[in-house]
Amino acid sequence: MRSLAGGSAVFFAQYYLDCLSHASYLIADEGTGHAVVVDPRRDVSEYLADAAARGFTVVGVINTHFHADFVAGHLELADDTGAWIGYGRRAETEYPIRGLAEGERIVLGEVVLQVMETPGHTPESISVLVYEHADDAVPYGVLTGDALFIGDVGRPDLLASAGVSAEELGGMLHHSVQHKLMGLPDEVRVFPAHGAGSSCGRNLSTEKSSTIGEQRATNYACAPMDRDAFVALVTAGQPAAPGYFAHDADLNRKDRRRYDSATAARALTPDGFAGLRAAGAVVVDARAPREFAAGHLRGAVNVPADGRFAEQAGTVLDPADRLVVLAPEGREEEVVTRLARVGFDRVEGYLPEPEAALEALAAEVAPASRVTAARLRTALAGDRPPLVVDVRSCGERGADGFIDAALHLPLAELPARAGELPADRPLVLHCAGGHRSSIAASLLRRRGFEDVSDLLGGYAAWALTAESPAV
Repeated sequence: MRSLAGGSAVFFAQYYLDCLSHASYLIADEGTGHAVVVDPRRDVSEYLADAAARGFTVVGVINTHFHADFVAGHLELADDTGAWIGYGRRAETEYPIRGLAEGERIVLGEVVLQVMETPGHTPESISVLVYEHADDAVPYGVLTGDALFIGDVGRPDLLASAGVSAEELGGMLHHSVQHKLMGLPDEVRVFPAHGAGSSCGRNLSTEKSSTIGEQRATNYACAPMDRDAFVALVTAGQPAAPGYFAHDADLNRKDRRRYDSATAARALTPDGFAGLRAAGAVVVDARAPREFAAGHLRGAVNVPADGRFAEQAGTVLDPADRLVVLAPEGREEEVVTRLARVGFDRVEGYLPEPEAALEALAAEVAPASRVTAARLRTALAGDRPPLVVDVRSCGERGADGFIDAALHLPLAELPARAGELPADRPLVLHCAGGHRSSIAASLLRRRGFEDVSDLLGGYAAWALTAESPAV
């Protein structure tokens, strides 16, 4: 999605990536042609193409903080354009940056950007005020990064492993949100870095923009409250972060490998694919759960391309693993790009014409067990009932209900806690509709669990059969 401010010298475009619920921005002065990109994704061709089409020169790239849920495209943009890279003044990196301090103004022409330090999600977090004219009393908008979302604020608990407590960051966030951002006029537009579905918060709206006034009136974290009440509110009940978050936050500090779409994906022969698999490469099967269940390569992990592929792949795969991709035909390069967006660079290639290839590798193909809700009810009443594992989030269980005696193990926690599951008992995994449970079940099979099924239709199907007799 893109939005454009009209009637002034400012060009303002929002780029929204549904798979990661990620928003990035291109801001330019129409008169001078000078432009800045804020919070870019790693594949930067769209920004470059749009800038070139309008005669803009990208002079700067700003990251509002060290992103954990994707690898940002600052290095790629800087290499392609010569632009400087800006972060909040507390940031430390392996590459040269421009430290941006409170009140600093970046003049593009008539259009001016002004830095507001808004720590709390991370210590170096900043927001960026956008002025259509240098002498405007009220900014056109504010890019809030992960400090303020539509309906929520950034979670302050992601740096616990780095020795920064959630309580310490929560106190910073209280000041940033309650005093600085809520100190802006009501009419200032709010443009965050993420929307609904992101694991960087827990209550994000599907709206892509808002105003300070709307957030003041509707956002639970913007209601006036003291520091202790705010910290308690924003630290409680946060879901487990996907496993790749720490890896990506670290990559964003480093002078890492650049992404190049021309060399990122390569086709493999069936023999080459089989050789890599035999040498330990993990097969990422991006087909739909139904197709995967009908027949897949043993040990493959099913992460369907239709869905939150990048985040879910980052949740159940290890960035250190060598990967080979089996994707729906025609979507192979898309899947490789989406893996690169979350820092999975060890993709050895993909298998073209997957159905023909599976036929050629028939001896290595197996079906995946899936059970109906009715059959699960029958099994649970039997002599050797399976253990039901619910991989939904805490919020889903609370809102929609749950299967009695089911073990709750959210998908984000499964890779680290799979060893807690019994290897000598049938397992049936379920989510809301059958997508995440297929991912989870395939991961457990790869880990050596032999009797694993997932629930067709998920909890929704279970709830529908509540009044029906088991068959």
